[in-house]
Amino acid sequence: MSLKETILDLLDKTDRQGIDEVMSWLTTSGFFEAPASTNFHGNYEGGLAEHSFNVYTAAMRLRSTALSLNPSLEDQLPEDSVVLASLLHDVCKSDIYKTTVKSRKNSFGSWEKYDGYEVDYSNFPLGHGEKSVIILLRLGLDLTDAEIAAIRWHMTAWDLPFQSADAKGNLNTARDKYPLCALIQLADGFASSLMEETLRH
Repeated sequence: MSLKETILDLLDKTDRQGIDEVMSWLTTSGFFEAPASTNFHGNYEGGLAEHSFNVYTAAMRLRSTALSLNPSLEDQLPEDSVVLASLLHDVCKSDIYKTTVKSRKNSFGSWEKYDGYEVDYSNFPLGHGEKSVIILLRLGLDLTDAEIAAIRWHMTAWDLPFQSADAKGNLNTARDKYPLCALIQLADGFASSLMEETLRH
């Protein structure tokens, strides 16, 4: 089974209201072809889907560990919530990367051209985690408050708008109120830092 088929199968098994529309959108939006970044983890074609699956894998392992240490978290970390929040946290990136030709110095000190990516936010310029949430809600996906918070705040403090005091307070409250939020933050950082490659240019 291909990575695309695996991701769609996992989403389909949640049987969540609106998931069919989300799955259809993923296949037409560029999600499975997009990189995960321009210069960092997964900065190659298909990197976004790979990163999303890695976050899912890390999140499920972390969930298992968390429940073994604190079984009372079972109701707050339902498996379908972990699946949805981990696989869909970065859908905001589906349409922002454009291929371009960049320049770099080679080992001889001469300039050369190479294929890369640049970011274009013009299609729907609405931030990061909040953009993912809005896309999913507009597609009709029935998300819980915990899932919304986990997707919105998966970047932790890296996504605080201009270090807003309100945003910082919301981030801390969400992490305290929803264990799923902390789980997805950990899984995202683990996947991007310890599981994924960066193509060096």
